[in-house]
Amino acid sequence: MTKQLNNLKPHIINLDSIGESSIGYISIVESNKNIPFEVKRVFWTYFTPESIVRGRHAHYKTQQILVAVCGKIIVNTHSAKGDVQTFVLEKAYQGLFVPPNYWHTMQYSHNAVQLVFASELYDPKDYIRDMEKFFEVWK
Repeated sequence: MTKQLNNLKPHIINLDSIGESSIGYISIVESNKNIPFEVKRVFWTYFTPESIVRGRHAHYKTQQILVAVCGKIIVNTHSAKGDVQTFVLEKAYQGLFVPPNYWHTMQYSHNAVQLVFASELYDPKDYIRDMEKFFEVWK
């Protein structure tokens, strides 16, 4: 992993949007243009009960953009240095960039649909699912 990638922090990205209120909008995601990586995988979550907290992991390599296409998603990110941030996603034209070295959790409203753009194909070895191990790896 490059030093430049290690210096990135979670942050909101405004996605390109075209349209107007009378006809509706379209938001656009383009690899290496308005998101900082080539998209290799796209997935979405839906019908997640409000009582469930998803995520609870970090990645060694994968970068992600999380978008609340519908509803509201509360995302908490943790760095190994102890920086904690909370983001509320509820605008379909905004995404949250999550770099690989951040533990993250998500909690959803009853109608939330989350769209995720990922920089890597699914690889179970890319996941750190134990928070203690996460702190050991990234400190």
